[in-house]
Amino acid sequence: MHYAPRTIAFVTELLHPPLHPDPAPVQRVHNQLFQTGNSPYQGFLVTPQGAALSNPSVRPGAASMAAFLSDRFQFREEFSSLTVEEFAQRVRFVSELVAAQTAVQVFTAQHVTIRTLLNPRHFKDSRTFLKQGLLGLEGETDDFGREPLLFGLRMVFPALPSSPQTYSLRIESYHADTRDVFIENQASFAPILVARGMAPIERNILDAYSFLVERALRFVSRFDARLEA
Repeated sequence: MHYAPRTIAFVTELLHPPLHPDPAPVQRVHNQLFQTGNSPYQGFLVTPQGAALSNPSVRPGAASMAAFLSDRFQFREEFSSLTVEEFAQRVRFVSELVAAQTAVQVFTAQHVTIRTLLNPRHFKDSRTFLKQGLLGLEGETDDFGREPLLFGLRMVFPALPSSPQTYSLRIESYHADTRDVFIENQASFAPILVARGMAPIERNILDAYSFLVERALRFVSRFDARLEA
């Protein structure tokens, strides 16, 4: 079944052995990008936790930033116009530049979070879809004496020899709009050696996105059917 998912957040963290936060390398990268006229971030900020690059936003809850903390590079695009391909390319590009200016030689893990919204085809209210369509519940929730505000399902997929990444998938009704189903995939990936290249950073983000929009949406579609009267 075809859906038009609306991705509301791309987040990735590249963990590395702890270093003393030093804003100088990030500032050099920021200056270098501005000189070339090809900077993906407009602002540079120093915080007690580390340096950050960011873009201004007027939408509530929106964020476009990269933070370079003592133990990780963190990239966030929330309610952004970037596609997953653009986000993945940006993360790899900026990480390559900052890593070249620092002592980071290995990323011990990469975590990727993708959050997406979609509208069920045969349900006007996502709570009804989650409760009756996906979970197959009827009056069982009467035991609580009140109706839940949200319904959801969580599944965790462990690493396999042929697929070493892990996925933690949430499928829930959405508090901000009862028409939307909220789907989140939190994926974890193996270490990345900087000397061997940073291409895995980009591939991992695309992999986490693919798991959500291909496998998770296919799973959801199996339950998105008209209920018998």
